[in-house]
Amino acid sequence: MHQLSHAAWQAVLVTGVTSLVLGLLVLVWPGASLFAAGVLFGLYLLVSGILQLASAFGTHRTTALRVLAFISGTLSILLGLFCFRRPLQSILLLALWIGIGWLFRGITQTLAAAHDPAMPARGWQIFLGVLTVVAGIVLIDAPFESVAVLTLVGGCWLLAVGAVEIATALRIRGRRTPSERISQPVG
Repeated sequence: MHQLSHAAWQAVLVTGVTSLVLGLLVLVWPGASLFAAGVLFGLYLLVSGILQLASAFGTHRTTALRVLAFISGTLSILLGLFCFRRPLQSILLLALWIGIGWLFRGITQTLAAAHDPAMPARGWQIFLGVLTVVAGIVLIDAPFESVAVLTLVGGCWLLAVGAVEIATALRIRGRRTPSERISQPVG
């Protein structure tokens, strides 16, 4: 259990840092980011999918949440790989996939937080989950219109997701017992 909790906070931290860095890159270079968005979000989907698959096997308590995390992770990996193939032509797919991914992720995050009273930052997790569902619905409903602003919205959203995930990782880490922290090697 100790190794699982150690790995869980680190996985959430890596996802958060990845989201934060990617969000900053997108906002710093908005013009060039539209082309690069296909590749960058493909990389994000790939990393996020791998981490979602890892969480499907270790962090959720109910089978339904594990299945949702597994489906979301698998689809993230497959579509992330597709984005590497044709970055310019994948922008529409990217808008749709981000919308679908945010919808699944938001539902999973909201349900996980609602069903686990001991979850760190539970209120923020529910809030972020609901906002992620709404953002997903908007992108699915208007993918062509949203492509022009996808870079800006995606960059801002990745900053928000990254900040919440980093805060969650630090809270998970802080919940370890003092003996677990002392026995944990540095690095």
